[in-house]
Amino acid sequence: MWGLFPLYLRGIASVPPPQIIAHRIVWCSVFVLAWLAIRRELAAFGAAFAARGVVLRLAMSALMVSINWLVYVWAVQNGHVVDASLGYFINPLVSVLLGVVALHERLNSAQKVAVSLAAAGVVYLTIVVGRLPWIALALALSFGMYGFIRKVVAVDAVPGLAVETVLLTPLAGCYLLWCQAQGSSAFGHQGATVDLLLVGSGLATAVPLALFSFGARRIPLSTIGLIQYIGPSLQLLIGITVFGEPFPAIRALGFVMIWLALAVYVADGLLRTRKAERR
Repeated sequence: MWGLFPLYLRGIASVPPPQIIAHRIVWCSVFVLAWLAIRRELAAFGAAFAARGVVLRLAMSALMVSINWLVYVWAVQNGHVVDASLGYFINPLVSVLLGVVALHERLNSAQKVAVSLAAAGVVYLTIVVGRLPWIALALALSFGMYGFIRKVVAVDAVPGLAVETVLLTPLAGCYLLWCQAQGSSAFGHQGATVDLLLVGSGLATAVPLALFSFGARRIPLSTIGLIQYIGPSLQLLIGITVFGEPFPAIRALGFVMIWLALAVYVADGLLRTRKAERR
């Protein structure tokens, strides 16, 4: 779902990124609360909202995912889909490092090689491009932190997502009202298709985030890192083939280093899984 999201954003390319983010927050909140009401699980949302420690952590995760959304939407609209995909290629290895630093997970030799290769790829791209790949690093770090917080906070996936979006909705709603008053609002002024896509962005946000949060509580952080390369692979292909972004060989070498890092990490994970199954 995340891999195909650039195609969705193409339909609302005329809308400024802050407005897209605000609509994502507001409509995501509406859809999630409606889903909890239908399933008669609003009590779980209330309990999460009443727990001060949980709310503080979810406020931080809400901040991280907001930063991630804003950078990502800006990158797609400004012809940086390939850079955005790099961020999500790096993100699994950020999850690995967070597991080591915060959860005291230990890296074996193969995982150390993978992290070193990824770091070398980032350094290489910085030298080749002539600047730090800030889009990629901002996306990787913000979503890595989001995944870490959702891993450790004691709240179920959908109620937690509801708390995150409800915390952000007042700010997002006030911003949209201000845009309307200033006459700069896209909603209601760019046609029914744009309006439907803005409303639908809430659903396109809620479903993958709920699935991610659901999975993050039930599998190791290292496994989360293992499967997250699917999305950026799709984004990279879309950036090159659909959006026509340049991908010269000298730049591709940096991606190859990171792909090798992921290959080492994936192979190590598969071998360890098979050994565990035999035992």
